Amino acid sequence: MDFALSHEQRMLIETVRAFIGRELQPLEAEVEACGVLAPEVARGIFEKSRALGLYAMNIPEELGGGGLSALDTMLVEEQFGRTTDILIRRAFGNVYEVLLRCDEGQRARWLLPAVRGERTCSIAITEPGAGSDAAAIRTRAVRDGDGWRLTGGKHFISDGLFSDFFVVSAVTDPAAGGRGISLFLVDKGLPGFTIGRDQPMMGLRGTSHVELSFEDVRLDGQCLLGGEGAGLRLALETLGRVRLAQVGARAIGKATRVLDLMAEYARERQQFGQAIGDFQLIQQMLADSASEIVMARLLLHRAAWELDQGRDGRDLIAMVKVQAAETLGRVVDRAVQVFGGMGFCKDLPIERYYRDARIYRIFDGTSEIHRTVVARSLLKRGGAVYDIVS
Repeated sequence: MDFALSHEQRMLIETVRAFIGRELQPLEAEVEACGVLAPEVARGIFEKSRALGLYAMNIPEELGGGGLSALDTMLVEEQFGRTTDILIRRAFGNVYEVLLRCDEGQRARWLLPAVRGERTCSIAITEPGAGSDAAAIRTRAVRDGDGWRLTGGKHFISDGLFSDFFVVSAVTDPAAGGRGISLFLVDKGLPGFTIGRDQPMMGLRGTSHVELSFEDVRLDGQCLLGGEGAGLRLALETLGRVRLAQVGARAIGKATRVLDLMAEYARERQQFGQAIGDFQLIQQMLADSASEIVMARLLLHRAAWELDQGRDGRDLIAMVKVQAAETLGRVVDRAVQVFGGMGFCKDLPIERYYRDARIYRIFDGTSEIHRTVVARSLLKRGGAVYDIVS
């Protein structure tokens, strides 16, 4: 059991962290103040990232990506947590691995342009009545000759204003339950496809979260992704790794950055003639935060290793989602307390981190849903499944 990172992994982390510190973190205040990222700025950070080979690192090399393993991807994604969501999307891309299910014809139209940064994709599964319960969707796709007719709506679709196409879940066989759900590749601009309101959010400034409306949208036969009825299975299989990365790893990265700021402030802030870091209750908050981050990171690496072995890591992904999201929430809450009044002010980034952290316990499945996933597995298979020699 070797916990040491290889030289290549250390170089990867250092390169990504340096890029974020140099190119992205200086833009955070502007994004927070304006709520948008100027197109020329977005283009600039994209070009710099692509020139360093940092765009679409999770996609296999033969398709033009970085070819990182699951573990290496998590090492990078943890660094992504050290800055704002919208800056990561523009600089490093959001090439969802569900697109790897594209067939040869679909690759040229959707996958390869996404890997090159020419087209941007969003996942459109969530509906007003179907959040964590992805099988409860009502959007319908009905066969129409050699194609389909799509009707329904989605909401909370991240980056929807910027995206060029969407992976949309729809019911194709109402009698089949979860096995009657399919995925479709839907281009922006099709007749009947409307981008609706950008839902104002507590945090995640700069990232749009839009409503989508489909009114008898005609899709050609090439738009079906992964086969009819395979939608829910594909979503669970491929989006689990997205959940591990964009929630688990990024939450750990964000918590680590906040802990850095807490420790620095505790060393410098003087009260009653001494640094507040000398007080035991402040030390307890720092120590608890550090311990919880390390534990969440170890669980993240174990889950990624399981994926690299070709195993079903669903239970561990659920555990990581809960542990990382709730660790982040506790760490930023302690940070506000350590910073005191300044932690509540917009002059410092702690207030922003506090707002941004709250969504991690909700999106990509709530903490309660993921605890249910773990508990059901435990009840079905017994406690030995989580034994060290299982």
